[in-house]
Amino acid sequence: MPSDPQGPLAGVRVLDASRVLAGPFCGQLLGDLGADVVKVERPGSGDETREWGPPFVGPLSAYFLSCNRRKRALTLDLARPAGHRLFLDLVGQSDVLIENFRAGSAQRLGLNPEQLLAAHPRLIVCSISGFGRTGPFRDRPGYDFAVQALSGLMSITGPVEGPPCKVGVAVTDVLTGLYAAVAILACLHARQQSGHGYAIDLALLDCAVAAQVNVAQAYLSSRQVPPRQGNAHLQIVPYQLFATADGWLVLAVGNDGQWQRFCQAAGRPDLAADPRFATNPQRVQHRALLVPLLEGLMGTRSTADWQQTLEAADVPHAPVWSYAELFASPQAAARGLRVTVRDPAGQPVDLVGSPFHIDGSTLPPPTMPPRLGEHTEQVLRQWLGLDDDRLDELRRERVI
Repeated sequence: MPSDPQGPLAGVRVLDASRVLAGPFCGQLLGDLGADVVKVERPGSGDETREWGPPFVGPLSAYFLSCNRRKRALTLDLARPAGHRLFLDLVGQSDVLIENFRAGSAQRLGLNPEQLLAAHPRLIVCSISGFGRTGPFRDRPGYDFAVQALSGLMSITGPVEGPPCKVGVAVTDVLTGLYAAVAILACLHARQQSGHGYAIDLALLDCAVAAQVNVAQAYLSSRQVPPRQGNAHLQIVPYQLFATADGWLVLAVGNDGQWQRFCQAAGRPDLAADPRFATNPQRVQHRALLVPLLEGLMGTRSTADWQQTLEAADVPHAPVWSYAELFASPQAAARGLRVTVRDPAGQPVDLVGSPFHIDGSTLPPPTMPPRLGEHTEQVLRQWLGLDDDRLDELRRERVI
C-alpha cells in the first residue's frame, strides 16, 4: 500500500490557546495526526498544569506531559497591545484556533468567535467551556469534577450502597477533547467545499451527557432513574467484576451463546438449563438470585484458572491489571502504548503513546512536550516573518 510521507493533517496549522486538559488534549490529537500545533501561553507562568505534580520529569509535570506532545510552545502576553496584535496575526496564519477563554475575557479582548471570523472568514474556531455559550450556566467556570456531578455521571458511578463516585480520570475533559477533534476535522473537510470558516461551541456538560449513551437513553425511554450498579451492568447480566479465590476477574457475558458456553465451562450446565436464566432479559430480571450463585462459583478457583477455562470456551473476561502489569504486557509493546522520547538534554522520557494506527499515511513521531516558550522565536519567524530586531524589541517590552 502506498503511504503519505507525512500525517493526514500535514500542512494544517493549529493555534492552541487553551489551558488545562480538554483543549490541550484536542490539540495533541491533531498534532499526532500531523498538524503543526503551536501552544500559546502566558509568559512566566504558562499553562498551570505545568506545575500540577508531583510526579515531575525535569521541570514538567506528568499531567502536562500527558496532553502536550507534538506541539511547539510560544509565550505571548495578550494583555499588552503588541501581544494582542501578534496573537491576531498568528490567528490570521492559522487554519484552526482552539480556545477556552472566559466569555467576558474574549469579549474584552475582541477574541470572541464572531469577531475572529469577521476578520478571518476561513478560520475554524473551536471554543471549549464548561456549559457553552447559551443557557443560564453559560458564565459559570467549568471543572471536570463539577461536570461529572451535574451530568448524572456520578449518580451512576460507585458502589450500590455507597456514595456517588467520580471516574478515576478527568473523563469529561477527555471526552470533550475527542468531540472537539471530531468537530474540527469535520469543519476542515467542509471548508474545502464551502470556502468559509466555522465556529464550534463545545461544552463539557453536553459532551458528558452525550457520552453516557445507553444509560442516559434508558432514563429518557423509561423515566426511571437508573440505580448505581457498582461494577455491574445496568442492562446485561452477568457483566461485572467477581472475586476469585486469589484476586478479581471481569466476566463480560454479552449474549446468550456466551452464557451457555460459560455455564458448560464452569461445570454448571444446570444454570444454562434453568428457564429463569435462559435469556439476558430473564437474567436481568433475576439478577438478585443469579449473581450470588455466580459469586460463590467464581470464588472457588484462582484468577489464572478462570482465565484458562474461559479463554478455551471463548467467553469474554479480563483480569484487573495495574499500570505496572499493563505496560509490562506484550500487548502494550505491540501497540505502542508507551513511547520513549528525548528531552532537550538527550535523556529518555516515557510517554503514553498515541492510539492512531493508519495504513496509507506515515504518522509523525512523538516529540517531547515543550518547555515554556521553547519555540517562541522559531514560530514568530516562520509564521510571521519577524526579524531579530523585532524579536529583541518584543523581549524588551516583555511581550514574549
